[in-house]
Amino acid sequence: MSSLANNTLPKQVKIVEVGPRDGLQNEKQQISAEDKIALINLLSDAGVSYIESGSFVSPKWVPQMATSTDVFNGIARKKGVTYAALTPNMKGFEAAVAVNANEVAIFGAASEAFSQKNINCSIAESLERFEPIMAAAKKLNIPVRGYVSCVVGCPYEGEVSPEKVAEVAEKLYQMGCYEISLGDTVGVGTPVSVQKMLQAVSARVPKAKLAVHFHDTYGQALTNIYTALQNGIAVIDSAIAGSGGCPYAKGASGNVATEDVVYLLNGLAINSGIDLDKLVHAGWFISDKLGKTPASKVSNAYRAQQ
Repeated sequence: MSSLANNTLPKQVKIVEVGPRDGLQNEKQQISAEDKIALINLLSDAGVSYIESGSFVSPKWVPQMATSTDVFNGIARKKGVTYAALTPNMKGFEAAVAVNANEVAIFGAASEAFSQKNINCSIAESLERFEPIMAAAKKLNIPVRGYVSCVVGCPYEGEVSPEKVAEVAEKLYQMGCYEISLGDTVGVGTPVSVQKMLQAVSARVPKAKLAVHFHDTYGQALTNIYTALQNGIAVIDSAIAGSGGCPYAKGASGNVATEDVVYLLNGLAINSGIDLDKLVHAGWFISDKLGKTPASKVSNAYRAQQ
């Protein structure tokens, strides 16, 4: 296995921790700003270098993110750690700038039906809405990351064409997004569908500018990540304790657990810069606050050994 890792897989992978935003945003139980701050500090102490720390959206639609300003103002910022925010509109972008977010993220979908259900507009219209954000971010020298949802399947349309994903990813890249995260929002991907999608996208966007974002609804997330690694992708989105889901995708489970991803990478001799022991404790912290068992097999195995 180690020779495989050394010869065909990336030697280093960047983990984009989305738990404090994508993971917590769908929790019904309100999490205090103090607990979110503590979680983010635990993650940075564990060596996580990129943390999506909040989202500046309407509290009416995403109540859990209403404390994002307090969170950004309260975290103990570590040198070398990126604290990013999701900003769907100019109001959100300005709020992120006000709290010194290092980066912002915007999102599109590869499914027309999902775009309409999620943000009440077409894919083309959704991308047009981001042009003022891209211009403002460029002026302020703030990097913008792009998300593409439903890259292999949609809860409304079913299978999504790899070419459609490639088209949306290319548009985000041409708009100025430095990195495009490809999200299997409903977790229906398999190595074959992921392979086809990555081949189509990487024909239009350089692999070095791509990331993957898998949900684990059907238990395929780690297998799909391994497929992405074999395809030269070296950025992986994940959420501490496997938190998250999708309010618009019935039955969609949480993001792949960061603990499980790091365990996989360690086994492949791929460096992530993350201390697994400290990471597991961060997962226990937030799971205990939620009154839940972590959706991470590695976390639960560690706890059983305590």
